Amino acid sequence: MKKTLLFVALLATVVSLTRCGVNKQIAEAKALGDCRYNLASADSVYLAGIDISEFKSFEALNPLKYPQLSAALLRRNVPLDARINLDITNPTGKLAAINQLEYKVLLTGQELATGFLNQRIAVQPGGRIRVPVNLSANAFQLLSDAKTRDAFIQFVQNLAGSSSSKPSKLTIKIKPTLTMGNKQVNYPGYITIDQEVTNKILIGR
Repeated sequence: MKKTLLFVALLATVVSLTRCGVNKQIAEAKALGDCRYNLASADSVYLAGIDISEFKSFEALNPLKYPQLSAALLRRNVPLDARINLDITNPTGKLAAINQLEYKVLLTGQELATGFLNQRIAVQPGGRIRVPVNLSANAFQLLSDAKTRDAFIQFVQNLAGSSSSKPSKLTIKIKPTLTMGNKQVNYPGYITIDQEVTNKILIGR
């Protein structure tokens, strides 16, 4: 009888601790949703393996000039690789944190890339941190579709630092992942960050 009561008490303690842990994660994720986000800079940006700084003008995106780009278009696989640096500022009085998150990057409403960040992100109350996010995408669809081609070329020119380019509208959607026992559960909804990308993004201005 004593062993049974001890087991029940132990089980109740485990359940209580698990519930507290989940509630803590939810509170920290909610505070993350109340943070302010700013796309501070981008670096290590390559299109079809070519340094993005090569594409400062529309004419520069000529496949005849770059065999790598031409071959990528023929393969219908035009890799865009970059690291974007996201500043997260916590204006609340609570710790904002998450252990894992899923993200989507959209250009003028069209999906550009998706990914998963498996690292602890914690922003102290009133604090700020910079989180590097690796972006890897196949840009073929955006380049081949007449509805998105101009917007993508404008985006490339901004990344390249073109002085004549207009700002591009970039949207980053973040979905935190909560740990519940041995299971990973997605936080309901996305944290949405809308920002204009200008030709100063490579130098972080």
